[in-house]
Amino acid sequence: MRLKAGIIIESTEALDDTYFESATIIISEYNNNGAVGFVINKPSHRKLNDLEEFKHVWDFPLYEGGPVDPGHLFFIHARPDLIEGGTYIGKSIYFGGDFKQAISCIRNNLVTTGDIKIFIGYCGWNIAELEAEVMEGSWILSADDAKVVTFKYLNQK
Repeated sequence: MRLKAGIIIESTEALDDTYFESATIIISEYNNNGAVGFVINKPSHRKLNDLEEFKHVWDFPLYEGGPVDPGHLFFIHARPDLIEGGTYIGKSIYFGGDFKQAISCIRNNLVTTGDIKIFIGYCGWNIAELEAEVMEGSWILSADDAKVVTFKYLNQK
């Protein structure tokens, strides 16, 4: 199995006592510039409506997506029929898109936590950096990736 957008990686014991201890990450972008991903198994203590701009949205969970750019929100979703402009990353999952549409869908109960995950920050690697970390044993490609990873699976992590 090789690195690509849409795969799941899991940290090994080599990353214990770091930000990435016990982290499960979905890779949302993988190209000649490097890789981008989001930690899918670390819920934030904050909710979307804790943020002033979204105080009128219901108590929607946020996730600690990674240590890079923690001042911004990012999202993945499984509803391209409701949220335009996302980039398909595989397995019926999309990265980004029209954030105003996503918030409107949440506010109007058109999407649920089973359809969208919102992250504070992201994980990023320069070209060949993630490959080197996999080779040194910091990350393993999830065995679950051999199966069809659905959005429901992401919500179980």
